[in-house]
Amino acid sequence: MSDKRRGKLKRVMIIAIIIIAVLTAATFAYMQQSKFGKHPTGARLERIKRSPHYRDGQFQNLHKTTTLVEGHNYFEVLYDSYIKRKPRKYPIELIPSVKTDLINLELDLDVLVWFGHSSYFMQIDGKRILVDPVFSGNASPIPGTVKSFQGTDIYSINDLPYIDFLFISHDHYDHVDYETLVALKRKVGKVICGLGVGEHFEHWGYEATRIVEGDWGDRITLDDGFTTFVETARHFSGRGFATNKTLWASFLLQTPTMKIYIGGDSGYDNHYIDIGKKHGFVDLAILDNGQYNEAWQYIHLLPKDVLQAAQDLHAKRILPVHSSKFVLGSHDWDEPLAKITELNKSYNMLIATPMIGEVVNLKDMKQKFAPWWSGIR
Repeated sequence: MSDKRRGKLKRVMIIAIIIIAVLTAATFAYMQQSKFGKHPTGARLERIKRSPHYRDGQFQNLHKTTTLVEGHNYFEVLYDSYIKRKPRKYPIELIPSVKTDLINLELDLDVLVWFGHSSYFMQIDGKRILVDPVFSGNASPIPGTVKSFQGTDIYSINDLPYIDFLFISHDHYDHVDYETLVALKRKVGKVICGLGVGEHFEHWGYEATRIVEGDWGDRITLDDGFTTFVETARHFSGRGFATNKTLWASFLLQTPTMKIYIGGDSGYDNHYIDIGKKHGFVDLAILDNGQYNEAWQYIHLLPKDVLQAAQDLHAKRILPVHSSKFVLGSHDWDEPLAKITELNKSYNMLIATPMIGEVVNLKDMKQKFAPWWSGIR
């Protein structure tokens, strides 16, 4: 090689190294923002290390769980999700909704109001409960990358009453929304979450006395007649490059008159059978049904899995969530609700499929819901 070519190659390599260094530094600087949260430290980390579900510096699922199912690869998933043309992946028209006045709801009403994806409000036996709220219109730490569908952002923090119990299933961005939670902190009594997740909340200004963290199998008394059981889920966690430093979980909320299963995100496994045996039955099972893919069914339920999980839990009724607001999978936007409705013809289970903002009467098992997604382009 001539000296001239060697010199040119050297300059190219130096430029490449500089670009990589700048990008690395910029990424590191960007990730110092408060919205990325904070890894557990101190006494919280010591408690985590004592968990039987924490090994080799990470929380572990009960059974071996890979991101992709055997026989699939990342190139296939990337092509299917980001390159392959799918004209119905996003809705063209507005998602329909109704605006329920949550602040002025009479406290003796037992109701649920869904906000799209996995965010919902419940009022049961005089307590107000909020789960995984995301009101910022974005389910990603990068602005404008995972935007909510048109028509789905009809609620804001100002529309919420005081929340007695805030449940957080895990710390992914489509469940833990920094902007929402910072704005919400003066309206929340107790935060209930898995081990380690409380570090984020303290970092964002929540007092430690308001945060209740649990491990799988823990029983937590919340108030007179209100108990939650922290139960297993098959998923993962993480808000940066490090994963599984905090615990993902499901919850069985027992009130004076009801049992509600808050499923969070999970792939199908026999933990649903175990939870069903432990608690006997649930009045309502809230399960993720959307943003799934055959390739990652270890960590998300497919519609057929939702119905099986509900049977395992001995659920009287199902509320399928994790759909109709963000695109994180590769299916048609309305496929989750259309498919579970079709499959249920063989199961004949009671399924609540409300519009965003529509009131679900928790004690009315005969309540009917129109297929609101039908015909929307």
